Amino acid sequence: MDQRLERILPRVQKPARYVGGEYNAVIKDKAEVDTRIAFCFPDTYEIGMSNLGMRILYGIMNELDGVWCERVFAPWGDMEEEMRRAKMPLFALESGDPITDFHMVAFSVGYEMAFPAMLNMLDLAGIPLHSAERTELTPLVIAGGTAMYNTEPMADFIDLVNIGEGEDMLVEIIELHRKARREGWSKAQFLRAAADLDGIYVPSLYDVTYNEDGTVKEILPLDGVKQVVTKRIVQNMDKARFPVKTIVPSTEIVQDRVMLELFRGCIRGCRFCQAGYVYRPVRNRSRDLCAQYGVESCNDSGYQEMTLSSLSTSDYPSLTALCDDLEDFCAQRHVNLSLPSLRADNFSMGLMQRLAKGRKTGLTFAPEAGTQRLRDVINKNVTEEDILQSCRTAFAGGYSAVKLYFMLGLPTETDEDVLGIADLAARVMHVWRESSSNKNRGVRITVSTSWFVPKPHTAFQWEPQISKEEYERRVKLLREAIKTKTVTYNWHDSDTSFLEAVLARGDRRMGKVVETAWRKGAKLDAWEEYFSLDRWLEAFEECGLDPHFYANRVRSTDEVLPWSMISSGVTENYLKRELQRAKEAQTTPDCRSHCNACGANVLVGGKCDV
Repeated sequence: MDQRLERILPRVQKPARYVGGEYNAVIKDKAEVDTRIAFCFPDTYEIGMSNLGMRILYGIMNELDGVWCERVFAPWGDMEEEMRRAKMPLFALESGDPITDFHMVAFSVGYEMAFPAMLNMLDLAGIPLHSAERTELTPLVIAGGTAMYNTEPMADFIDLVNIGEGEDMLVEIIELHRKARREGWSKAQFLRAAADLDGIYVPSLYDVTYNEDGTVKEILPLDGVKQVVTKRIVQNMDKARFPVKTIVPSTEIVQDRVMLELFRGCIRGCRFCQAGYVYRPVRNRSRDLCAQYGVESCNDSGYQEMTLSSLSTSDYPSLTALCDDLEDFCAQRHVNLSLPSLRADNFSMGLMQRLAKGRKTGLTFAPEAGTQRLRDVINKNVTEEDILQSCRTAFAGGYSAVKLYFMLGLPTETDEDVLGIADLAARVMHVWRESSSNKNRGVRITVSTSWFVPKPHTAFQWEPQISKEEYERRVKLLREAIKTKTVTYNWHDSDTSFLEAVLARGDRRMGKVVETAWRKGAKLDAWEEYFSLDRWLEAFEECGLDPHFYANRVRSTDEVLPWSMISSGVTENYLKRELQRAKEAQTTPDCRSHCNACGANVLVGGKCDV
C-alpha cells in the first residue's frame, strides 16, 4: 500500500472504500499482463459496487488472457481533499497503481448527474480532460451506459462510446487496441478503425452545425463513418455471462445482496421510460439457469438475501415456478427472496405467498399517475382496480406497508390528475381497513413523487419539462390534499431533476458548461451534499447558453435531435406514433400480447413491419 494512503485513511470516512482486498477481487501478475483497464464508476464505492452491469463486465474483461481490469470509484470529498493535498493521483483498488499506468480508462455511466464526476476523476488522475489533448493511443478514454445514449454533453471528453450492452463490444475494442499498439497505429488510425465496429460511436468523427435559433442544423459523419450508430445487445441470455463468483464488499453497499438477472428488456411500453426502450427487445434467461445461478451465487458469497432483478420482474413468465425452485434452498440457508417494484396488474396471491416466506419488508408499486386518463397517456396499462386488488392481496397476506411511486409533470397532466394521487392513497387506506389480516399492526402507506424528466429515445423526447415553479406548485397541491396521517408523502428535489433534464437533452455545446461547472466545484452532483444549481446557472450564463432551451422547450418532431446519430433499435417513426397515441390517451398493448412493430426485433434476427 502507498505510504501516502496509509497516512490518509485514518482521516477519512469509510476507509474500506479505498483499500480493495475484497473476497473474489481479481489480482494478476503484471508480468503476464499486456493490457490494463481502469474500470471507472463516477460515483462512490457503495453505488458502483451495487451495479450489476459493472460486475458482469469486470468478470468478462478479467477472463481475457493478458488483460487485467481493475475498479476505480470516485472518492468522497474528504478523501479527494486528502489526495490532492498529498499529491496522490487517482488509483485502482486492486493494485493501488495510478490510472495513468493503464492502457484504457472505461467509464460506466448510468446517470447524467455523474458527468462532472467523470471530469473530476480524470483530473485527479492527471489525465487531460479533452480527447483532442490526449494525442497518444494510451490512455484511451471510453464510456458506456444508458446516459451515453446521448453522448453529446460529454463528446469533447470521450474518445469512443459503446452504445448498448458492452459484453461483446468491450472484448472487440480491447483486441483492436492491442493490435493498434502492436502495429504502432496512431490514435486517429485506431479511432477510425473502431468506428467501423457495430455499436461504437466516435464523437470526433462527427461534425455538428447549428441553426440561428440554436437547434441542430446537421450532423455530418466524417471520413466515411456510418451515419447512424445502432446499439449492440446480447442476443441469447442463456449464453450471457452471469457473475456467480462476484466481489463481496468489505463494507456496506446499497445493494448488498445477490442480484439475480432474469431477463433484459421490458414487454411494457411506458412512454416516459428510457430503459424500457433502449433495452428492447425482451430476452429471457431460462428458469433452470436462473435457479442455478441463484444457488451458486449465494453459496459462493454467503449472502442471505437474493433480489430477482429486471426492469419489470413480475413479467418474467416463469416467476412463480422459479420461486418454487428456490424455495427449499432459501429455507435451508435462511435466504430471503425479494423483488423490486412490482406490476400491480400481475401481483397474485401465489406470488405473495412465496415472497412472504421471507421477512415482510413491504411492497412497492409504481402507478406513476393518479388518474386512469393519465395512466393511459403514459401507456402504463394498469387500472385503479389492479392497484387496489394488489394492495388488497398484500394486506390480506399480512403486509402492513406499501410504497406507491408517481411522477408529477407528465405530459397533459392537470390538477385533477395530481389530486387523483391523494385520492388513490386514500382508497388504498380504505382497502387496508377492509382486508387487513392484522389491524393491530397499523399500516404505513408511502407516496413518493418525482419530477418527470423527458429522456432521449422515448416517445416523450420531444415534450418539455414543466417549469420549476409549476412543479413546486403541484407538490404543494398534493401535499395539502393528503390528509390521512398514515400516508407519508415524499417528493424529489426539484433542482437536480431540472438539471437532469437539461443534461439529458443537451447538445455538444453543453460540454463547455459541464467543464465550467466542474471548475466551479461541481463533482459528486448526484449527492445533495455537493449539488448546487446556482453553480450550474452561473456556468450556463458564462457560456452563453440557456438551460430552459434544453429542458422546457417543446421540440418539433421534424427537428434534428442532438442524439440523432444514435439508434436504440426502436425507430423514430414508432416513437412519433406513440407520441400521437399519448396525445389521444390511447394505449398500446404489451409486446408479449401483440407486436407493435417498434423495430427492436430486428436486433435479434426477427422482423418488424415498420
